[in-house]
This record gives sequence, C-alpha cells and structure tokens, in this order.
Amino acid sequence: MKQLAGKVAIVTGAASGFGEGIARAYVEQGARVVIADLERSKGEGVARQLGSAAVFVMCDVSLRPDVDALVRTCVDEFGAPDIVVNNAGTTHTNMPLLDVDEATFDRVFAVNVKSIYHMVLAVVPLMRKRRSGVILNVGSTAGIRPRPGLTWYNASKGAVNLLSKSLAVELGPDRIRVNAICPVIGETGLLEQFMGMPDTPENRAKFLATIPLGRMCRPSDVAAAAVYLASDAAEFISGVEFPVDGARTA
Repeated sequence: MKQLAGKVAIVTGAASGFGEGIARAYVEQGARVVIADLERSKGEGVARQLGSAAVFVMCDVSLRPDVDALVRTCVDEFGAPDIVVNNAGTTHTNMPLLDVDEATFDRVFAVNVKSIYHMVLAVVPLMRKRRSGVILNVGSTAGIRPRPGLTWYNASKGAVNLLSKSLAVELGPDRIRVNAICPVIGETGLLEQFMGMPDTPENRAKFLATIPLGRMCRPSDVAAAAVYLASDAAEFISGVEFPVDGARTA
C-alpha cells in the first residue's frame, strides 16, 4: 500500500533541489502533485517526467495572486489539496550582517515567511471544510542553531520554525497538522550562497566538520521526512521541528 495513495499535494519550489525530491517521492507514494516554481522550463520538465500525476504552475510564492492561482489550479486539476509543502525559499550570500541590503532582506522574508501567510490564507479554508489537512513548512537548522554570516536568513527560518508550531496549535482543533522540516546545509543550487565561498572539496570540509554524520543533506533525506510527516503514520505528529541534519543540532 502506497503511503500517500489518493492524496493531492502542492509542493512549492519543486523544480529542483529538496522540492523536486519531495514531488518525486510523493508521486511514487501515490499522490498527485502540483509543482510550483519560478523556473518554468525545469518545472515543466519535472512534471513531464512524473506524467499524469503531476502538473506545473509558474508561481512567485511571495505574491498572493500567484498563490491563489496556484491553489485554484490544484482544485481544478486534482481537487482540494490534502497536503501543502511550503518549500520555496531563498537566502542572502553568507556575509557580514551589516552588508546585506534592505532589498535582499525584504526578498528573503517575502519568500521564506510571507509566502506561508499567503498559502495558509488560501488553503486553510479548504482544509477546514474537510476537517483534514497537512501543512509542511521547510524551515532549517539555521533557525535552531544558526551559523555566522547568515543572520537575516537564520531569522527568517527561525520564524518559519516557530510559525509552524503556532499554526499547529491553532489549527489542531480543525484536524490540520502542521510541522516544520529542518534540513542542514544541503547539496542544492543555493549551496555556494550558504557557504559564502566557492564549492570546493576543501571548503565543503569546513561545513562537513560540523555535521556528526559527515555529509550534507540530500533531497532524498528531506523527501523521506516529508513522506512520513504527510502520511497517516504521522497522524498524531504536529507542531514539531523535525531536524534532517545528521545530528548537527543535537
């Protein structure tokens, strides 16, 4: 029996990286998935590979009209979403905190935090009608055990982590579960920005030394957590920060 058989999911930032890994795992486990991203060519490519169980929607998650259009497409194509994964995110380059300009700060919070506000307003009414739903927010170990040079990004992910807990408390009576998945630094397109230096074996070693299990997070790691937390096996799990971090935050 597939863990997500018959479920409908929205995954943002799903054209690559962690989001793509989640979308692929969800389809493998029986879900139909709406892939949302700004990268049209990559997103359409992933959707084609996944076949009739997936559709792509171009979406800037920081804009409410885009999020509303995304949710409408989900309802029209597959039905109301059972699962929403707020994975889309951005960062500023690792640098001294005083060197990050205001426009970059605003973009980080718009994409990482305000996007969840937009999505909650769009999908919670649908989930309340059915008295069922799962919202997974991709936070970060940066919001639990921050690294220097990423202060404003760390703050945005701290907001995501706490926001997930607060949503879980308030939406629990509606039988809507909310959790934060908190990956450690990962092998994604944002890696060099997080590192603030070229992606070389020597520079990677500096970060790997802080992860007890000795490697970076992979999309498959985050996808496995996202499948479990969205499944009925996790029906009593809500309001947690779920580290996927090789003991980085232990």
